[in-house]
Amino acid sequence: MGHDATTGPGSMRRRIGRGLLILLLIATAACLALIWTARDAMRQQQYVQTLLALLAATALLAIGVFIGWRARWRTKFTIAVAALLLLVVAGALLRIEGVSGDLVPRFVWRWSAPAPAAGPDPLVVPSPSAPPSGLADYPQFLGPHRRATLTGPRLSSDWAGRPPRLCWRIAIGAGWSSFAVRDGRAVTQEQEGDDELVTCRDVATGALLWRHRDRVRYASTIAGIGPRATPTLEHGRVYTMGATGLLNCLDLETGSRHFSVDVLKDNDAPLNEWGTSGSPLVVDDRVIVNAGGPNGRSLVAYDRHTGTRLWAGGDDRASYSSPLIADLHGVRQVLILNHQSLAGHAPDTGAVLWSHPWPGDQPKVSQLLVLPGDRVFASSSYGVGCALFQVGHEAGAWSIDRTWKRMTLKAKFTNTVLHEGFIYGLDESVLVCLDPETGRRRWKKGRYGHGQVLLVPPWLLVVAESGEVALVEASPDQLVERARFQAITGKTWNHPALAGRFLLVRNDREAACYELPVEEDSGG
Repeated sequence: MGHDATTGPGSMRRRIGRGLLILLLIATAACLALIWTARDAMRQQQYVQTLLALLAATALLAIGVFIGWRARWRTKFTIAVAALLLLVVAGALLRIEGVSGDLVPRFVWRWSAPAPAAGPDPLVVPSPSAPPSGLADYPQFLGPHRRATLTGPRLSSDWAGRPPRLCWRIAIGAGWSSFAVRDGRAVTQEQEGDDELVTCRDVATGALLWRHRDRVRYASTIAGIGPRATPTLEHGRVYTMGATGLLNCLDLETGSRHFSVDVLKDNDAPLNEWGTSGSPLVVDDRVIVNAGGPNGRSLVAYDRHTGTRLWAGGDDRASYSSPLIADLHGVRQVLILNHQSLAGHAPDTGAVLWSHPWPGDQPKVSQLLVLPGDRVFASSSYGVGCALFQVGHEAGAWSIDRTWKRMTLKAKFTNTVLHEGFIYGLDESVLVCLDPETGRRRWKKGRYGHGQVLLVPPWLLVVAESGEVALVEASPDQLVERARFQAITGKTWNHPALAGRFLLVRNDREAACYELPVEEDSGG
């Protein structure tokens, strides 16, 4: 008696195979659902977990088909070798050209040249043109007070009727620095081959006025190429920190060097995995940098005239934030977010006034934010979250206590701002309004990638990772985006600079300057 085709061994194998395939698909879908519905999960981690889940499902499917396929082993072996060769060929033809802020790689052909930036290289001219009307200074990282907050001008939201005017757009060397502006000069840092550059351009035209070169280079597949700190322009000089720890003092007019110090070597400090990123802070006659050295040389001050080391304090390793000056209990102090702690230092001696643990081995990038009532807000990504601290000062003794800690705002590359009692920032890649009294969100909406936020009341200027610039109402009620335009192209992690009505944006390939429309009664 013959076997029924629907009940024989072959049919049974097919049904089992179909059942296992359905089970695999259900398990994969459930796994992806768990990954993408996890509360307050880090987006970078979600992408990595998704990739691993899909790879595991593909491997199981391939193994199942390979074992269950009724073909000769020679045929199976040939197909397996062909698949492996295909992977080898793909690896030989493609290379990773950086990653997004969520660690998604960008693949390009190995023989392809870097994408060209828009516009020709600017001409070198002997002196800048007359500063344009409506220009103001933006002399350091995050603006005059290093808080990503400006008092003016009052920007117009009518970008449809009065769109931002392009002043210039140029090619630029690699790097994640932003611009600092003083007296009509815009200074930034970039990489050209094996040379790390400090470049000075005319704000009005983008024309190159001078460049300074150092034969140093930092490069990483994930973090990119070139310097990451922003120049500080004070007292007619330019203070810069290179990606390998080289502190320069240059003349703002000519670019000639006054002094140079290898900060890492001078303090026996290690080079961070993603390069040295802290922008120099000038306080009185001191230029202060977070060296991250051991034995009391975490935060270091140098004489701003000579480069002589004046003091050092603290023991924590440096992370990727920058020092800032603040008043707490009427006492001026230097605040810094380190690798494992936040701390306040005396600006005259470097002595640690107070410190508090801020755990996690991943990068700490976002600046500390000072709130009324002698409070300090900290936020970091990579599973750390945010917290509010109360700094105390009684009978000459300092103290710091944590008020609350939550996962409601995890600032990765961006910096947070405070407006009318509420904190705004990018939680991973989504804009958030946070109530600092409780740590709870008022709203979370609007994907801008790993961009940057600048407060120009009553607006937030949000530079998205895509190079778009958005004008958003700084309101605790809801997200209202009033206008948007494409300023530059390519991955944009650099912080913008707003010098009066002139917005300077850049990334690792191009830079541009736009004149933003302002309200008629703001005085520009």
